[in-house]
Amino acid sequence: MDENIINRVQKSGIITIDLDDVNIPDNLFEIDIKNWLHDELFLKEKEYRNNILNHDWSKYKNGYVFIHCSSDAIIPTWAYMLISSKIEEVTDKVVIGDLKKIYDLIFDEYLSDLDFTKFTNKSVIVKGCSRETIPLSAYHTLTIKLKPFAKSIMYGEACSAVPVFKKPK
Repeated sequence: MDENIINRVQKSGIITIDLDDVNIPDNLFEIDIKNWLHDELFLKEKEYRNNILNHDWSKYKNGYVFIHCSSDAIIPTWAYMLISSKIEEVTDKVVIGDLKKIYDLIFDEYLSDLDFTKFTNKSVIVKGCSRETIPLSAYHTLTIKLKPFAKSIMYGEACSAVPVFKKPK
């Protein structure tokens, strides 16, 4: 058998987008308000303000920060505002919410910087079976941003892609 193996996927001109290629930064930080609560349950304003005042905010410089409270305490809105007033001095990559929400921000940034014109009139496969850190919102945003450009959008692998969108002729 001297026949050459032909890569039909490569020959087809299909472009694969793999969201696993998105670089998850190492500088992810969590601020859990529970640690600044009295008995981790309720907020004492003076104590809370002192904790914020004495906290080393410099460690978050240019980092990605998610702020939340892991206890069942009721946290007033102004408590988050106080943190915001300090953290914005060192980074603007902050969300109020859990780790999943910071991943939303990371993938939104990635997709905002992507040049979608290179997908004009191309068939695109969005790779499936990715790591679990990829938020569903990234697939949504990717689909919406690809639609004006791509000839077709599929999900999965080249051998078993599920059609998602096809531009009308």
